[in-house]
Amino acid sequence: MNDIIQAAGWALIHFLWQGALIGAGAAVLLRMMGGARPGTRYAVSCAALLACLLWPAYEFVAALEAGPSKLQVLALAAVESIYPHSELLAGIDNRLPLLVSAWLACVGALALRSAFGLAWIARARRTGGHNGHWQLRLSQLAARLGIRREVTLRIVETLASPITAGWWRPVVLMPAALVARMPPELLEALLAHELAHVRRHDFLVNLLQNVVEILLFYHPAVWWLSRRIRHERELVADSIAADLTGEPRRLALALSELEKMQFASQRLALAADGGDLTQRIRQLVAPQQQRGNWKAVLATLGLAAACLSGYANARTDANLPAARTPAIVDFKTCSKPHWPKKDLQAEHTGTVTLSFHVGESGKVIGSKVVKSSGHPGLDKAARVGIEKCSFIPAKLRGKAVASWQQMQYVWTLE
Repeated sequence: MNDIIQAAGWALIHFLWQGALIGAGAAVLLRMMGGARPGTRYAVSCAALLACLLWPAYEFVAALEAGPSKLQVLALAAVESIYPHSELLAGIDNRLPLLVSAWLACVGALALRSAFGLAWIARARRTGGHNGHWQLRLSQLAARLGIRREVTLRIVETLASPITAGWWRPVVLMPAALVARMPPELLEALLAHELAHVRRHDFLVNLLQNVVEILLFYHPAVWWLSRRIRHERELVADSIAADLTGEPRRLALALSELEKMQFASQRLALAADGGDLTQRIRQLVAPQQQRGNWKAVLATLGLAAACLSGYANARTDANLPAARTPAIVDFKTCSKPHWPKKDLQAEHTGTVTLSFHVGESGKVIGSKVVKSSGHPGLDKAARVGIEKCSFIPAKLRGKAVASWQQMQYVWTLE
């Protein structure tokens, strides 16, 4: 369990820079793809969000597969000087259980919120009203789009905006106010938009988005990419609906009515008022000319190079025991070394460098002289003194491990 906590904690920490790298690359690429089709930008955004999920997942699995024994061998063979930030690493490593616990608490709260949303949709499906005329019209539109599954229409009193949910048994929830107030031709355009989501299986992508948002809720890049996906998805659905009805301006007018009513959007379902309504209306009325952009190719290559570079650095760091912290002496347990009487009378001085073995309990279980002071008595007194000290043992992924340390005793007379 401790290995899982350590691997998860460091994966979450490393995603801070990984997510920033993916988000920055995606932003540059999408910026250069301004003239591309919405479907292409949608695919790029989805790929970037998927990378946000897969990269830390891979790091987590790789850390578990490495195993503590392999890392321990690397740690015990390493020299302490290669850890210039050992105190910082020690502080982070010791707080990983708290970090992971807080992350799990937030994930649980967000998952519960999503579960309540899905439960509300399921209840609306069971209790929503029926309308034979619009159910027939919905089925006819679905057949024209090549949708073979049965799509159910439910009229909901408390709903603010039409939404689509479900994959195997899709359902379109339509506000009762819209059925009563909106002209039939505009309502039909909105139904065509919802059916476009059904044909593209967008509900599954939306669920995956929610999973990524829940697991990586702390990173702004995830939320930005998710919003971008929803925006591009609505543009794609608008295009399909406009082709189906043959009148793009009809759908634009329906969206304009939605904007005036200021309907709220649903996160766990696909709503017709998602994305930037103004831009969607403009795209329907005066679509941008699609053009190729060679800069997008350069941006793609740059993003790939940056990701590979970041991955290589991450793998290089992973080969070092980054989560290992050195043993720390507890000075309260140490007493001033006893100066040998003969050496004191002879006024012997010097510096002795000791290498000592700190066990998992924090006790010194062996020592040796690396560099003598030139006086055997002082060397022996230094070894006796260090063996009386207690240490906070070195840690590898949160576990206490034995380690060799070095320390200097300086014998001087004042």
